[in-house]
Amino acid sequence: MPSLAQRAFAEWLGTAFLLAAVVGSGIMAQKLSGGNVALALLCNTIATGAILVVLILIFAPISGAHFNPAVTLAFALRGETTWTDAATYAIAQIAGAVAGVGIAHLMFELPVLQLSLTARTGAGQWLAEAVATFGLLSTIFGVGHRTNTAVPYAIGLYVTSAYWFTSSTSFANPAVTIARSLSDTFAGIAPQGMPAFIAAQFIGAVLAVLLARWLWAPERQSSRQIVSEEPA
Repeated sequence: MPSLAQRAFAEWLGTAFLLAAVVGSGIMAQKLSGGNVALALLCNTIATGAILVVLILIFAPISGAHFNPAVTLAFALRGETTWTDAATYAIAQIAGAVAGVGIAHLMFELPVLQLSLTARTGAGQWLAEAVATFGLLSTIFGVGHRTNTAVPYAIGLYVTSAYWFTSSTSFANPAVTIARSLSDTFAGIAPQGMPAFIAAQFIGAVLAVLLARWLWAPERQSSRQIVSEEPA
């Protein structure tokens, strides 16, 4: 089994690549879409869903490919990871997410340090974040219970869909939410919007754990080896 240092590094690197893809594709889409927001969102969606599949396939054998503190919390609540490992993962995920945003800015020759001005708030968006995170964890547990090898593809497809059916465009990831507050680009969220988004995400994750205990008991089959998040 890989050491905790190896697993934490995999979480850091995977989350960094995820955020580089989310923010970088958003910047590129905005540059090339000619002001068409729907087209820009579609481009951002495709890039995010695709990179998630790739990253999960790369890093799942090492760390489980969580890339998401809400996912890590869910597995800790299910007893499938220790709380010490969970805390280490969460720190690595947040650090990786922030690094990924900075790298995206550098690639497009933008200031590395930014704060988003994009307001994302309101009861509808908070509900959307709870729904998006609940759906993400339900995808992981439900698909993983029967067909573990299909989880990367299911997650990529779920995130691609959730970008469009949720009013918040499905961040569904506290690390992603924090990092995107540091980017005043297409994918950004104003810092004052973060706390409510993160609270809703954790509520969605806990509800998914409760559902999974009823429908997909962890002792019957573990889906820990292939898991993740997307934000979007």
